[in-house]
Amino acid sequence: MTTLRELTGIYLRGLGMGAADAVPGVSGGTIALIVGIYERLISAVTAIQPGRLRTILGGLRAEGRPEAVGALREIDTGFLLALGAGIATAVVTVLRLVSILLETNPVETYGFFFGLIGASVVVLYSAVSLSTRRRQAAAGGGFVLAFLLSGYAAGTLGSSLPIIFLAGALAVSAMILPGVSGSLLLLMLGQYEYMSTALSRFTDALVGSLSGGLTDTLVEAAVPVVTFMAGGVVGLFTLAHSVRWALDRYREATLAFLVSLVLGALRAPVEQTTIELADAGAAWTPSTVGLFCLFAVLGAGAVLVVDRLAGGIKPSPSQPAEGESESV
Repeated sequence: MTTLRELTGIYLRGLGMGAADAVPGVSGGTIALIVGIYERLISAVTAIQPGRLRTILGGLRAEGRPEAVGALREIDTGFLLALGAGIATAVVTVLRLVSILLETNPVETYGFFFGLIGASVVVLYSAVSLSTRRRQAAAGGGFVLAFLLSGYAAGTLGSSLPIIFLAGALAVSAMILPGVSGSLLLLMLGQYEYMSTALSRFTDALVGSLSGGLTDTLVEAAVPVVTFMAGGVVGLFTLAHSVRWALDRYREATLAFLVSLVLGALRAPVEQTTIELADAGAAWTPSTVGLFCLFAVLGAGAVLVVDRLAGGIKPSPSQPAEGESESV
């Protein structure tokens, strides 16, 4: 049985993961590696299956409770709850700060994000092999997809509920992968600033409702947040498992695709900065470029510090999986 002290330690690790996932470029999965809970996290997430959930729901009846308790232990419920609480606390806190910074200092903030993403690409490519045509094709596909999506989504995709649902599914799936940030995917989809503001608005309305009861403001603010979370649940059961399957069978090609996805996403903070400047009636100038680059250097430095603590993110050694020949 997990002790209170162990749960507290897991909660604190969740704070680190959440803080990382709240900014594009640093992955919560990387932090999980640093603090030594990555394998446990993957085991717990992949243990969440429809059959076990049905068994847990069966615990509502007295005769089904022993099996339900066993199923809860199999998915490491205490670990996931403590970790999830830490992640949620950090995400809410950091995104509130980011929401303010994006409103007051967009050039500096997006420049910092650019540095985070760029340094992550350098770090991740050192652990990826592009020695086969299959891997090169996967890398090219990932780059083109991210580059085109970052340009298209930045100004035209909108923030309808279906888009928010999809963004939630993709972002939560990315949270468990070392090197790939859920916030990065939100930035690519043009939803990062919108969801940061939506979450801040929801938490404000929630705090306000504690004294005044349920209000129309709270219900309205909850809609995008609940939609995003629903997408995250679906992503956890579908996309996350699909990515893990791809990593198990085609590890090197999948890693090449994911890392190149990050490379192509470098366009996103530049596009978002351009939009912010245009909205303010301004444009890129030498001083704006210099400010953007200065904060990019600071962001890159932050990633290099994290990578040094992690000892570098290296793919686990393995023989070529079925379906992926080294001679391809």
